[in-house]
Amino acid sequence: MKKFVFPFLQACLIGSAAFLFSCGSSNPTASSPGVLSTATGLEYNSEEGFQVAEFRGQPDGPNLVYIEGGRTVLGSFEEDILQTRDNIERTVTVSSFYMDETEVANIHWLEFLHYVKLDSSRDYYNSVLPDTTVWARKLAYNDPYVDHYLRYPGFRYHPVVGVSWNQANEYAKWRSIMVNYKLAEEAGIEVPAETGGRIPLETGVVLPDYRLPTEAEWEYAATALIGTQWVDEVQLYKRIYPWDGHSLRNPYGKEMGYFLANFKRGRGDYGGIAGKLNDGAFVTDYIYNYPPNDYGLYNMAGNVNEWVWDLYRPLSFQDFEDLNPVRRDGTLDPQSNYDNGARDPNVINSLINDEIRVYKGGSWADVAYWLSPGTRRFIEQDSATSTIGFRCAMIRAGGNK
Repeated sequence: MKKFVFPFLQACLIGSAAFLFSCGSSNPTASSPGVLSTATGLEYNSEEGFQVAEFRGQPDGPNLVYIEGGRTVLGSFEEDILQTRDNIERTVTVSSFYMDETEVANIHWLEFLHYVKLDSSRDYYNSVLPDTTVWARKLAYNDPYVDHYLRYPGFRYHPVVGVSWNQANEYAKWRSIMVNYKLAEEAGIEVPAETGGRIPLETGVVLPDYRLPTEAEWEYAATALIGTQWVDEVQLYKRIYPWDGHSLRNPYGKEMGYFLANFKRGRGDYGGIAGKLNDGAFVTDYIYNYPPNDYGLYNMAGNVNEWVWDLYRPLSFQDFEDLNPVRRDGTLDPQSNYDNGARDPNVINSLINDEIRVYKGGSWADVAYWLSPGTRRFIEQDSATSTIGFRCAMIRAGGNK
């Protein structure tokens, strides 16, 4: 057995800077751990020593915006017109995280399909194709959208639709791999084959996984109540929409009077009158249109609804934890509580089961009520519509807030 003779003293003699650091002139940090272990005195990164990679903090992920966490009140301050009582106000704390600045667009999904076609089976490729028939209507001429919306260059930066919750998760997994491979390549790190292509977290160059945001994260980011507190604990007001005030129109500048989101104003009114279109779009719109909210996020109201991670339950806001809440399964409220065919396939009086997911935000085809971040709806996770898209989120690793 190899013997170590006074390793701490031996290590301290490596250099004066190392000696001063190890002997307490400053405390080590994640980005400046020093040359020596404060537990054993052994040298880091020697030939046989413990390897500590350089770390400068979590790298910036493409299209991500930092969302500083904090306390918030989830739930709708609008009238509960459906009488569901499924979004009763609840005070929670949401940790800091990252969220896509925009909705995932057609061009992003086409990029995904390109690489899937190169590396995967035809069956998998077919499984992630958006359903373009979501535009089809028996009594409407939506054929141009069925044929052109996904692939025609003019729609490149419109939000992808016709994708299910399951497909959105597949995209997030692929995006995580591609972004981290790129970061590893830029850092000169070879991807080890023995890990199945996964880059070790210890390298410090990889990002956490992209994923769908939780319902709490999505609602918190959409409301964007930044700098609205009095003293340090009192929130001055709550927002009905992702912007200040009760109006749906821009009160400032050259855009005064124009709508702040892409939504359906009323029966048969998707965009206004020729020569003075009120929101400028009859279906979806450019993902950078309309002013961003105070976090810098575009279209957190209108354009398309967005999938979130959570399983739907009416009692979620009453059941879940008050720190980083999420409903990932039927805990405390199993699907057997509902007449959804779980006990008797011949009796289905409820759609609620363990494959129903929440979506939020309102769309180009929704009235203003659904633009309020606290409103919530649900649909099967393998379903797709012309009004639901998504954006990705990511944790802020290595932080305590």
